Amino acid sequence: MSAMNFADDDVFLAHVTERLAALSGVQAVTLGGSRAQGTHTAESDWDMAVYYRGAFEPAELRALGWEGEVFGVGDWGGGVFNGGAWLTIDGRRVDVHYRDLGVVEHELAEARAGRFRWEPLMFHLAGIPSYLLAAELAVNQVLDGELPRPAYPQALRKAAPEAWLGRARATMQYARSNNAPRGQHTEVAGAIAVAAMQAGHAVLAARGEWVTNEKRLLERAGLRGIDGILAGMGRSPEALEAALAEAQLFLLAAV
Repeated sequence: MSAMNFADDDVFLAHVTERLAALSGVQAVTLGGSRAQGTHTAESDWDMAVYYRGAFEPAELRALGWEGEVFGVGDWGGGVFNGGAWLTIDGRRVDVHYRDLGVVEHELAEARAGRFRWEPLMFHLAGIPSYLLAAELAVNQVLDGELPRPAYPQALRKAAPEAWLGRARATMQYARSNNAPRGQHTEVAGAIAVAAMQAGHAVLAARGEWVTNEKRLLERAGLRGIDGILAGMGRSPEALEAALAEAQLFLLAAV
């Protein structure tokens, strides 16, 4: 496959979609990330997902011969993000995520009932909510097959903001009790950053806006002002306590 050359992105995408859709168990293929939302640049990755029912065999994906690393199902923790592949196809960086339709349907039903759980995920300061699977259905482009296109559930809009704010309060309270008195500048800065992301989730949940990652979360939530608080943060216990108090007022006032 590396010998093929697709000058046209649409032709490239159609070719990759066709090959992914032909894998055993795959019911649908989607395009996500900035390319699905029209905010990409020429250098942006191609974020794709295969929605499968029952078993999925990554060895079939590996056998397509594309350059890169193909992970097993469950290798990324076994939760919402249960595995995927980092590939280079015709010089383009392509991430392929595995999506178990049984899990997706369960989490969509939970979101519609106003329930979700939190999971850690590499490169995400605040982790991710299990309703991220529903968010992907709502904002990603379906390239092959059929998938539901959910609106933001009112029950989730009611429950999620307070859940996220509770996490933000707890994060900052821990820092105030344990890190600030010791003059632990790095730990306090980290706590404020995590709390800002948690508050960002709360703001967008209150608006009924889906979130699929943290890349533009602070901008969308109007919380970029947290940068100024962090930039001006002193190093003494008193200064760290003051920064935490200022951050809490700023973040909680946004919801």
